[in-house]
Formats: sequence, C-alpha cells, structure tokens
Amino acid sequence: MIAPFSMARLPRIEFGAGRISRLPALAAGFGRRLLLVTGARSFTESAAWTTLQQGLEQAGLEWQLVRISGEPSPQRVDDIVGEWRHQAIDLVVGIGGGSVLDAAKAVSGLLRIGDSVMDYLEGVGPEKPYRGPAVPFIAVPTTAGTGSEATRNAVLSVAGRDGFKKSFRDERLVPAYALVDPELLAGCPPALIAADGMDALTQLLESYVSSRANAMTDALALSGLEAARDSLLPWYQQRGDLVAARASMAYAALLSGITLAQTGLGSVHGLASPLGAFFPIPHGVVCGTLVGTATRVNIDAMRTREPDNPALDKYARVASLLCRRHFEHREQAWEALPDLLDDWTAQLQLPTLDAFGVGATDFDHIVAHARGSSMKTNPIVLTDGEIREILARRCMPAHSKGGNII
Repeated sequence: MIAPFSMARLPRIEFGAGRISRLPALAAGFGRRLLLVTGARSFTESAAWTTLQQGLEQAGLEWQLVRISGEPSPQRVDDIVGEWRHQAIDLVVGIGGGSVLDAAKAVSGLLRIGDSVMDYLEGVGPEKPYRGPAVPFIAVPTTAGTGSEATRNAVLSVAGRDGFKKSFRDERLVPAYALVDPELLAGCPPALIAADGMDALTQLLESYVSSRANAMTDALALSGLEAARDSLLPWYQQRGDLVAARASMAYAALLSGITLAQTGLGSVHGLASPLGAFFPIPHGVVCGTLVGTATRVNIDAMRTREPDNPALDKYARVASLLCRRHFEHREQAWEALPDLLDDWTAQLQLPTLDAFGVGATDFDHIVAHARGSSMKTNPIVLTDGEIREILARRCMPAHSKGGNII
C-alpha cells in the first residue's frame, strides 16, 4: 500500500539546454515591465546576457537590473522593495545562484504590499500571516545546488554572533516558471561545483530519510541521488562528458528543491542555519563538510534508540545506490555510506569547520540555535550531545576517529 500524501505547489518547469532563449516570450505573458535580479557580475558579463538583452528588446520589454552580492540580508531586500514598489513592476526574474533566487523571490512577495520582510521571517519577527499578492516570479538558476527555483522559501541572513539565517516562506512565493538551462552552468568554478553539488546531494539524502517523506518524494530523491552519483565528481574533476554532467547536476539540484519543499530536511541543514549566520561559511561548504558525519551520527542514534526506524532501511538503500553494490547485511551498508560521503568530501576538497574559526567554545551557542524547522524533520530527534558530536568531528584533525576528516 502507498500511504496517502499531498504535494505542495510547484512551478511550471522548463528544463534543457538553450531554455533561456524562451525567457523573453514567457516574460511577455506577464506584462512589459521587468525587474531583473542577478549576481554581481558573472551572468551579466557572459554571452548569454547579451543574447538575452536582444531577446527582451525584440519582445518589446522594459527592464531594470538589480544586483545581489553574497547572501542577501533582510535590509537588502527591504531596500530593493522600497526602491521599486511604486514602479508598476509586472514580473520579477531572478537569474543566478541560490542567493540571487532567494532575494528575487522575497522581493516578488513584497513589491505589492510594501511590508518589511522582517514581518514574515520565521522565528525572528512577528511572523505575520502572508496574504500576498506576490508579483509573478521566474527563476533561472545558474548554479546546481540549492534548488531554490522549485521552492517556496526565500532564505535571508544577518551575519555575526547574534545573527540568523531564516526563511520567508509561503506557497505564493513559488516561481511561476523554473527555467533550468544546464548551459548556464558552464562557467562554474570547481569550488562552486563542489559546494553546490554537495548541497544538492545533502538535500536529496535528507529529503529521502525525512520523517515527512512519501512515495513520490522518495522516487524523485533516488533519481536525483543517482544523477549526482554519476555526475558530481566527473564535473568537478573535468573528465568525461561535461555537457552531460552539467545537465545531470542541474537535474539533481532541481529535484532536491522539489523534494525539500515537500518533506523538509534534517540535521545538516539544522546546523547550516546557525553556522552560516555566525561564521563566514558558504552554505554548500557546510553541507559538504557535515553530511558524512551527520549521516553516521543519525545511523548510530537510530541503531541505539530506534532500531525499527524505517530510515535505517532507507540509508541502506542509498548506500547500495551510491556505492554501486549490494550489501549482504545492513550493517555493512550503514558503515559504507558515511565512509563514501566522507571520501567525496575529501575529493571535493571541502574544508573542516575550524578553517572558518569554529571551535569547541562555540558549540553550545551553535547547538542552542540548531533546532529550527530542518531539525524537526530529521529521522530521529538528536540529543544536544549528538549534535555537538557532529560539530566536534568536523573540527578535529585528519587522524581523528570517525571518518576521513580533511
């Protein structure tokens, strides 16, 4: 029997090489005035930007350009909304990585109402119910990581020890279109490939073992994990069919966004929120450096306290898929999976937490802020000690017990 489930709203998805050429025609269906949100320079210095401008002109569209540098803050979103809310914007288009798409998503949700985004951030402000309306939004990812093109979340950050990383979240923020063109990934540098790729892989794994997973999200997550298995390391190492590798990772990232939007995530993303706020650690680096250890701690906790937890079977199935082998006993799979993830972390040259100034004296502060929405769908409720263990193992030297620490 397939257990009952529901699926939240998704965007209309346009996937494939050259799909960005469809953007002018799609945009014209919403009106003439566009607000284009991009990164600092990568896209606007590319040939794709020149071609897109020509297409927008031919479609008779007017546009204004807004740039996002780094992870967006609530103040940056409020400033953009304040500048453009009276300009009768018909459509917001975000073209960039996850930070750009999140900023554009938040702007689209606030342009017509003019409120501060702080009014809606989970766990920060008054958490007013969002009534909309939102300006229509088209998301065009240029990296393969967050899957923001398929979610209702706009993640915003304030850096510093008293900072935060929180979401403005509502189904009205889901893009009207997710236009996923793998050709836009061609210029990604290796460090970005590594971090974003491990973010997507972590989201797929955490969605699959989430306490809210269902039959449909399981199928999507396994498909995405297989794609990441076959393409992440070859793309990073620049070997084999790079066009196919980029397409597979764009697909994996898209599916990771779809699944996380339906199921929630787990302990890695529970820790990523305070770590990304309190320290200058890119989100994908947090995911990549923690996923092997967090998986090991989850498995050990379930074996000790909840041996009948269905996520144990799921971890064994992921081990078989990623390791490309059948395990005679589940215990072998439970050992092999975190070892493989640690090996990928090493091959992708992702640093440990101490490289960003994280130390043992910070653990209590991090743990105290790690029990947000992501931790609530982890397959087992971890103790504070187990969460500290994840941090400690990723702040220890390479010879330490518990995995291949880089």
